[in-house]
Amino acid sequence: MAAYIAAMDTVDKKITALLAEDARRSLADIGEAVGLSPSAVNERIRRLNASGAIKRFTVDADHAALGLGVTAFVLVGLDYDAGEEAFKAFAAAHPSVAECHHVTGGWSYLLKVRLADLGGVERFLGELKAQHFLARSETMIALSTAVERCFTPAEV
Repeated sequence: MAAYIAAMDTVDKKITALLAEDARRSLADIGEAVGLSPSAVNERIRRLNASGAIKRFTVDADHAALGLGVTAFVLVGLDYDAGEEAFKAFAAAHPSVAECHHVTGGWSYLLKVRLADLGGVERFLGELKAQHFLARSETMIALSTAVERCFTPAEV
């Protein structure tokens, strides 16, 4: 698996970038862009998927249109008596957590959460407190989003 990821060539990177722009793009369209037949593109996508280089195909949704108009970033200082693995399991299972990053500095984790309203932020923080995960926290509310990407392809 990892051997194929390390051996990704410029064609694989270009295919990945094209799929990141539009995962519904046809094999023929991708093939035309990279100079391969649709069946060769399909084989490369299959190998990229099997290797883990492509994790999933997804939808870029408008969160506000889905009723999730508030994005908050929560810096978490873990109470390690609660257990780091339990915290990570909580974050992975919680439907409001879009991202969870282990970070350097004075904090343990950074969470990106999407919620309907500010009351949802308060309820989410209450859940973290009820689970005894927090030694301390700091929450920032995004006023707007200037740039957001699911994937930024390297120079291809």
